Amino acid sequence: MNEKHLLKIAEELGVKLKQIVDTADLLGEGATVPFIARYRKETTGSLDEVAITAIRDRLAQLEELDKRREAILKSLEERELLTDELGEKIARAETLAELEDIYLPFRPKRRTRATVAREKGLEPLADAIFAAQADTAFDPVAAAADYVDAEKGVESAEDALQGARDIIAERVNEDQAAREKIRALFASKGEVVSKVVKGKEEEGAKFKDYFEWSESVASVPSHRMLAMRRGENEQALTLRILPPEEGAVAILEGLFVTGRTAAAEQVRLAVHDCYKRLLSLSMETEIRMESKKRADEEAIRVFGQNLRELLLAPPLGRKVVMAVDPGFRTGCKVVCLDPQSKLLHHDVIFPNQSEKRNEEAALTVKAYCEKFKIEAIAIGNGTAGRETESFVRGLGLPSAIQVLMVNESGASIYSASEVAREEFPDHDVTVRGAVSIGRRLMDPLAELVKIDPKSIGVGQYQHDVDQAMLKHSLDDGVMSCVNSVGVEVNTASKQLLTYVSGLGPQLAANVVAHRDENGPFKSRTALKKVKRLGPKAFEQAGGFLRVRDAKNPLDKSAVHPESYHIVDKMAADLGCTVDDLMNDETLRKRIDLQKYVDEKIGLPTLNDIMDELAKPGRDPRKKFEAFKFTDGVEKIGDLEVGMKLPGIVTNVTAFGAFVDIGVHQDGLVHVSQMADRFVKDPAEVVKVQQKVDVTVLEIDTARNRIALSMKSGAAAPGKSGAKKSGAKSGGGGRKPSGGKKPRNVAGDNRPKKPNWFEQAKQRK
Repeated sequence: MNEKHLLKIAEELGVKLKQIVDTADLLGEGATVPFIARYRKETTGSLDEVAITAIRDRLAQLEELDKRREAILKSLEERELLTDELGEKIARAETLAELEDIYLPFRPKRRTRATVAREKGLEPLADAIFAAQADTAFDPVAAAADYVDAEKGVESAEDALQGARDIIAERVNEDQAAREKIRALFASKGEVVSKVVKGKEEEGAKFKDYFEWSESVASVPSHRMLAMRRGENEQALTLRILPPEEGAVAILEGLFVTGRTAAAEQVRLAVHDCYKRLLSLSMETEIRMESKKRADEEAIRVFGQNLRELLLAPPLGRKVVMAVDPGFRTGCKVVCLDPQSKLLHHDVIFPNQSEKRNEEAALTVKAYCEKFKIEAIAIGNGTAGRETESFVRGLGLPSAIQVLMVNESGASIYSASEVAREEFPDHDVTVRGAVSIGRRLMDPLAELVKIDPKSIGVGQYQHDVDQAMLKHSLDDGVMSCVNSVGVEVNTASKQLLTYVSGLGPQLAANVVAHRDENGPFKSRTALKKVKRLGPKAFEQAGGFLRVRDAKNPLDKSAVHPESYHIVDKMAADLGCTVDDLMNDETLRKRIDLQKYVDEKIGLPTLNDIMDELAKPGRDPRKKFEAFKFTDGVEKIGDLEVGMKLPGIVTNVTAFGAFVDIGVHQDGLVHVSQMADRFVKDPAEVVKVQQKVDVTVLEIDTARNRIALSMKSGAAAPGKSGAKKSGAKSGGGGRKPSGGKKPRNVAGDNRPKKPNWFEQAKQRK
């Protein structure tokens, strides 16, 4: 490990050096973040997953920096350009930008104007002009006349001066101090400027808020940056990042123009040319990449938060469930699942078509409820969802049977996937989709891990961000959720087991294959018989896998097998069994944890063990609560301004939250309507799957859009314009949260803000 890197990370994160070193050691040995956070607290000083992930990622970044440093040094050495001074500068570089600035003058180049000028022998003239800026007697034109040579392509003194300026311009462009100052100017004072491409006004109408737009690059929100970049990619917008040009040129003149002579004037011309032709374009490219990276990171952060809330949504649990995938023309696919989510039966019913078919469907549902002892009915929230819910609720089923709407986003993706074909090779996509809806109700985490997170519908510009970075972040998030809940090894799918610490796709497949061939695992130790599941993998995975019916009661808990001997000793010291210890609080209170502290295990782990003994295998997810939409509000035409409705948050973005109110179209609660106070980040107020009460602010029937508010005194009922088709959507004229007020490039002094309904549309 690089000691400088460890010291740097410790300083950046405000963590003790020993914690960084020990965490880096564990990561280097192949330990996963969940394992380190849960079972190596003594080693890391109880660092949480966030800190451990930050250490891991920063180590990887610095390792990449070192790889680039080594490549540069090798290149310079091979070309015999490496000096002690240059080597020291490269060794001290702390960022990739700094490293590349140092290397730029030595980087192998394509043929440039400065290269051509050097080939013509004009470098001495450039040196002379630059050195003579304070010499009033120096005449650049006279000096240039000595370099006129038609054979070399220098036809006149002006040709020679132009070549000399080209050489000076390239030197200015490659100067490390100049690049640092201009980079800082772009980052702090740069403006993001977007304009409509001529002739694309209609085709790019969804980007109309950015047709004439300018905003500080330092404060532009992620969603607006990504929206403008999407507009550029779709060739509807032109996008530039520009600093005050006069300020940039003044910086360069201050660095390189040192007199008021004729020679200094030549340098000044070279500086202006450098900025316009070289440096401004180079810096704009850098800042575009940096601003895109920042926007990606923020969008991915929001996506990760939403996904975590969705994966950790309260499960209904082990119940006999009927799941219904609604439809009008093709009917509703009905499946019945046992408490282990296995398919018992499937059928198709045709409610909402005719009185006769309604009666047939009613008899079918009632018969299945009685035959399979149905405890809950899950209904997908897609097309015909609310109508099907009304139909089922009107059947007079026993009150003990819960009727629940389930978000079916991504179910169609699952039903057509290889995973679904593998699970249900003899059933079509409609059956698979209905099964997925039912399983989502029973255990959202176990079912949603089978679907690409980008298809679940909780992201923002997820197809525009860096896909490798997105996958890395989402994989981290899914792994964290899976391991925080724990996995029942005898019922888990291969996809769920894949995310268990230490397993991965191949070992997960081996676990399932062993289970299929030999029957359920009787204990955690039986996992050691799985092909290729060695001691290291068992160490990583053992504590996160549960064996519900194992003989050893600790096998259903989060106590790691490596700590079983401590619990056995506790029980022996009290003269009882481990079962007694888990069932009797008075026995646990007699335990003096200090007696069991040793070199490897300290109080953090012992306290975790005591928590597990009290509630073995406890599920960290909240208790399931049934939710019901307002009766009679099933489509956008049923809404009225001022209506107060219950809803479920389906997506949280940087500019607001989308809420399902049961009308097949999510409404938008803009960040300005989230609370009776200023809200900077919607995630401060709401989470995905949260139940909220909202008020209808505006209804745009023509564009199928709904504006909602969570404010206590929002929109009194009966306001003029209620339900008017094509009603104006709100959001115009608001100042964005954070950063300076954007200005309208066209000269309109009134502050403008992208329409938030348009932002919602662009995110799709």
